[in-house]
Amino acid sequence: MSLNLLQAWQSAKKRLETAGLSGPVIDARLLVEAAADATRADIVADPYRALTPEQEARLEDYLNRREHREPVSHILGRKGFWKIMLNVTPDVLTPRPDTETVVEWVLRDFPEHAAWSVLDLGVGSGAIILSILAERPAAKGLGIDVSEEALAVARDNAAHLGLAGRLALLRGDWTAGLEGDRFDLVVSNPPYIASHVIETLEPEVRDHEPRLALEGGDDGLMHYRTLAPEILRVLKPGGRFAVEIGFDQKDAVEALFREAGAQGVQTLKDLGERDRVVAGVKKPLETKVRLAS
Repeated sequence: MSLNLLQAWQSAKKRLETAGLSGPVIDARLLVEAAADATRADIVADPYRALTPEQEARLEDYLNRREHREPVSHILGRKGFWKIMLNVTPDVLTPRPDTETVVEWVLRDFPEHAAWSVLDLGVGSGAIILSILAERPAAKGLGIDVSEEALAVARDNAAHLGLAGRLALLRGDWTAGLEGDRFDLVVSNPPYIASHVIETLEPEVRDHEPRLALEGGDDGLMHYRTLAPEILRVLKPGGRFAVEIGFDQKDAVEALFREAGAQGVQTLKDLGERDRVVAGVKKPLETKVRLAS
């Protein structure tokens, strides 16, 4: 006897709960929707719609993979972030709501029709810069990543969102080869997890996320030591920056940017009230006032 949408959702939720997974209600709904080619509205409005044998088999595969701690984003190949939907593969970090703190701060004082130049260092899936470009139609961006596979994902996402004409992508080592005083805004979500901590992470991260995008050296700060002076170098005078940090890295990362000459350095909290983003500006050019004689 075929499962209907309601039964499929209830049984999927129970299986994920039994497996001890966090967020079983949302995960179950997402997997049922994808397996049954349904929407959230379908489950509410037509809960007794039967799944086909093919859809049931697909759901079984999805649930088995999730029980083995494969992230839902990898199972489905996509993840929502800010106001956009992104393709996701094991070659990039799964975009997380915490990172939306970067986008929120950037857009707050970013005039809608300003023709800003934006640099995303460690672009990954393109989550940060594509969210910004989608909201600011006059802006253009450059995304840099050391991983060619990650750049392929970002390129695909830019094309699907109709933003390929405003985003250039470059394989490189952070800012190597870039001229100074070039960008109005620099954003980054660099690897910031200390090497010895990685093995203690949840299996979804430890076993499925790219190590290259996680590992921040012995103390997690290795990349910030490089990025702080380099971000200030490539920013235009008065330009802004925002970088994601680990919850316990506020003081160290703020100090690195102040030492590099940043002004207005501050730390922003995410929705969970954890320190999440260090932001600031490059010193503006001084303007001389000419007095009449």
